[in-house]
Amino acid sequence: MAITVGCFALVDPFSVLEHQLKRIREMGFRYADVIDNRDGGQLGVEFGFAATASLDGNPYDLKRMFEKEELTITTFCAHANLLDPTAPWRYGTSQIIKAIRSAAAIGVDYVITTEGEPSTEFVHQLTEDQKIFTVIEKLYEPLRLARDYGVTLLLEPHGELTDSIPSLEKLIHGLGNPDHLGINLDTENSWLGGTDPVDFTQKFASKIKHVHWKDLPADMESVRGTKFGCGMSTIALGTGVIDIKGVFETLVASGFNGHTTLEIAGDEAVMQSYEYIKGLGAD
Repeated sequence: MAITVGCFALVDPFSVLEHQLKRIREMGFRYADVIDNRDGGQLGVEFGFAATASLDGNPYDLKRMFEKEELTITTFCAHANLLDPTAPWRYGTSQIIKAIRSAAAIGVDYVITTEGEPSTEFVHQLTEDQKIFTVIEKLYEPLRLARDYGVTLLLEPHGELTDSIPSLEKLIHGLGNPDHLGINLDTENSWLGGTDPVDFTQKFASKIKHVHWKDLPADMESVRGTKFGCGMSTIALGTGVIDIKGVFETLVASGFNGHTTLEIAGDEAVMQSYEYIKGLGAD
């Protein structure tokens, strides 16, 4: 299989998921991720202005929704807050477990998570080793469940630990470095956190199972190393400061031939990015 390119399932604001998938297919894509999800019900879905899936819903309804637009689901996203204390209102271990079960039910191989940015004073008192421990503790049961369900849990650079090569190494080894633990490379997040995405790709080549593509403009240099990830980029790939070509070539050299997703906002930037990445050799 060649490196494939899908689209982030949040194309138009204030629109439901069915609309997003229809637009993705109309733009010529064949792949997309399950992006935004939550427990229970949501007013925004019921009244037609939110593109989020329920983790308590029937996952086969989700599968049929994608199949209607002839789209293949490549990953199930479960980006979490794993540094702040556990609370019912925080997306964490419980939601990751639900995402794993949903993904397994409909044949999706990968669930993506990350530690996120903390918002409580509690975390600022912790040492790096204590932060790593709290993330490991919160991922222990999801990872064990992933193994039993035949799902691979992917860590995405999207926080102070996962954006750092040494800290991410500690997380991986602290979790036992099993085969069902991998990485979702995010080109923008790793760069914004202060790491060279090419170096990141070279270091973790054997663990990278999926990729999120984003580029950033030069004016983001001023916050590099102090900001940890952003959901989408507003510029086309190849027009910013991130070495997208270098990352792609490193992935190819390492033997990567999996699915990737454009996390780009705006139709023109999306299509320009699609042509750019296909020009490098992607499908």
